[in-house]
Amino acid sequence: MTIRLSTHFFRLAALAGALAAFSAPALAVKPFSADYSASYMGMQGAGRMTVSQADGSRWKYELAITSPLAELRQTTTFDEAGGKLRPLSGSDSSKVLTKKKNIAASYDWSRGVATWTGDIKPDRAGPIKLQSGDLDGLLVNLAIVRDAAAGKPMSYRMVEDGRIKELSYTVVGKEAITVGGKSQQATKVSSKNGDKETIAWVVADVPVPVRILQRENGNDAIDLRVQAVR
Repeated sequence: MTIRLSTHFFRLAALAGALAAFSAPALAVKPFSADYSASYMGMQGAGRMTVSQADGSRWKYELAITSPLAELRQTTTFDEAGGKLRPLSGSDSSKVLTKKKNIAASYDWSRGVATWTGDIKPDRAGPIKLQSGDLDGLLVNLAIVRDAAAGKPMSYRMVEDGRIKELSYTVVGKEAITVGGKSQQATKVSSKNGDKETIAWVVADVPVPVRILQRENGNDAIDLRVQAVR
């Protein structure tokens, strides 16, 4: 998050996901579209998260957030290998007032390396050696939902923007949350890294977190809340 979504959430790490060995058995990937209300440092906006089939066994995961002062968009193309979600390529763009940023990622599993191009420092362009189970930030969201629902450990190795981050989420309780006008019971999970915390709310049968909250220095930074899932 310039304004850009922290990789702890999405790619909502999670908000992602809201996560690196991925637990099996894995639920099958299914297409969906989720509309979110979005708040960034007091600015209100709208967000949409979608998963759609790209071609063959490949899937496309997109997150877009718009507000009067900022536009954020992240995309990941991925597949499943041995029950694990596997990033293949990605893009991350942001526009805040007149400032723009664009980064493209490539995960070459045949060579076992990840590289980045665009608005990224040369020492962060890679290559970084990949390990089985590595995720990018967006795929953390799907992983968190799968593993929380199955009662599996939520520890992940996220490889993104020329860096490796070890993420660990823990269940911090249950909480009623309203989704589409209906109150539902959610599992609340949290990950802390220094002065940053990402909290995600997971509801059974919803493929992504229904709420993702990122806090910095004890203050709310980004808050995404599901309004509808199709």
